[in-house]
Amino acid sequence: MRIWHREVTPQSLERAADGGFAQRIGIRIAEIGADYLCATLRVTPDLHQPYGILHGGVSAALAETAGSLAASLCVDPERFMCLGQELNANHLRPVSEGVITATARPFHIGHRSQVWGIEIRDQESRLTCVSRLTMAVVPHRASAP
Repeated sequence: MRIWHREVTPQSLERAADGGFAQRIGIRIAEIGADYLCATLRVTPDLHQPYGILHGGVSAALAETAGSLAASLCVDPERFMCLGQELNANHLRPVSEGVITATARPFHIGHRSQVWGIEIRDQESRLTCVSRLTMAVVPHRASAP
């Protein structure tokens, strides 16, 4: 069952975010399925912490980007916007190089809030980070009284 309010492509999502933080660190939208969204990131030394492994904040940014984009596709963008309320990230395996993939799937899609689970895996499909993202669904400023 499709959960999206509107049809989009990975390319159209990337164009909408042109010049933003996600694009600056190299996050790409890889796939949009019936009930999930995947984003990828190439791990480079620029994204490492001092021990030569991916900085945990980068994993959190990837998770929040995937979950936030997915959440925004579940609402009417003329009436509502989704804003992050809480992000939890558990780092399970270090990554030093290669491409990691975040897959966001909903736990709950409500009228006022959404909760998303995001798994980040390395190129060998090993789980490197799990996250839970809570989003507030609020009236879009353009439609607020």
